[in-house]
Amino acid sequence: MDAVKQDTVNKIILDPQYADYLALIKAARNGAVYGAKVRFPHALVMVFLFRSGPLREKLALIFKATRTHARNLAKFAVAYKSTMVLLRRASPSGKEESFHTFLAGLTGGYLVFGRGIQSSVNQQIVIYVFARVVLALAKLSIQKRREGGVGLGWEMREKVQRNAWPVFASLSWAMVMWVFRWYPETIQPSLRSSMKYIYEDSDHWDSFRNFLIHNK
Repeated sequence: MDAVKQDTVNKIILDPQYADYLALIKAARNGAVYGAKVRFPHALVMVFLFRSGPLREKLALIFKATRTHARNLAKFAVAYKSTMVLLRRASPSGKEESFHTFLAGLTGGYLVFGRGIQSSVNQQIVIYVFARVVLALAKLSIQKRREGGVGLGWEMREKVQRNAWPVFASLSWAMVMWVFRWYPETIQPSLRSSMKYIYEDSDHWDSFRNFLIHNK
């Protein structure tokens, strides 16, 4: 009986007519698992390093951050892939078009990350994605020009390739240090805590103990 059930399940999950729907379930699963794997160790370290309070409160914060990250990546995966399916089926050709991914990402980004009050976890995810996009576009800009593609002329590629990363890294650190110094309340809380630990707390001590052994 178990073998019969297993064969039935395999026939269903391997049936092409269900592929789009099953892909949504798999995307939600993978988004949740990846989000939990990424966020849990990060939250564990950040909470125990920079948060005070009882153990139960710290564990609750870790669980909340991990759940939020996992849930939102799962929700985005479902929103994105659902939109891709709808756009593909609405297309006259019945095939994926180049702009579908942009529209699907726009839809998922708004539904999951763009609406309502933004948590620190959501902000971190979006900022991470934004930084990676900027770097990817810099690389894209120096690729050789292709028919229908993008890219700078050869005379500009070498300059961009040589200077893009130094400029990006330097300006990023220049801006974050300036904002932290004069408008620290605008910085995402976990980043602000870590920067305070490194750059402000290092100016204060009253004994050898809190000079090298402990921060305070």
